[in-house]
Amino acid sequence: MIIRATVATAVLVLLMGQLAIAGEKCAKSKVQYRSVAFAAVEAPKDIVDTAVAAGSFKTLVAAVQAAGLVETLKGKGPFTVFAPTDEAFAKLPAGTVESLLKPENKDKLIAVLTYHVVPGKVLASDVVGLKEAKTVQGGKVKIAVIGDKVKIDDATVVKTDIVTSNGVIHVIDSVILPK
Repeated sequence: MIIRATVATAVLVLLMGQLAIAGEKCAKSKVQYRSVAFAAVEAPKDIVDTAVAAGSFKTLVAAVQAAGLVETLKGKGPFTVFAPTDEAFAKLPAGTVESLLKPENKDKLIAVLTYHVVPGKVLASDVVGLKEAKTVQGGKVKIAVIGDKVKIDDATVVKTDIVTSNGVIHVIDSVILPK
């Protein structure tokens, strides 16, 4: 491992040195050139980190934390999450979110959250071919394609295929509740 890293580093230093020399030669000959930048490729984040980074799932992330599901959703998976936005949670009747976040309602919160999760990585191209999907909670969500819209129960999918390191997120405009 150390030898590979050393060889890779040496090759990178050599390559960067050659680029610098080439750049100097071009500058001296008044030939225009474009600089080359190296960027580190960031590995995809897991479902939780992706939701946090998006910034529009603060309520969902707070609920996942209150339910003690962070480690599960950071786990190997794969999982498909139908993720309601903060605006989706705001559509719930007043006091609903606050009530669900209370420690005495943890089981209800877990049921609601796990109803938004389907085992496996189900991409949009797969979802449109389904009529229903069994959730981690145990219930089944109904799936319907209406024109160019996909409905998960009464929620509309507004963004699809946010691929993460342990699954995929589809953004929905409403919170779906188990029956």
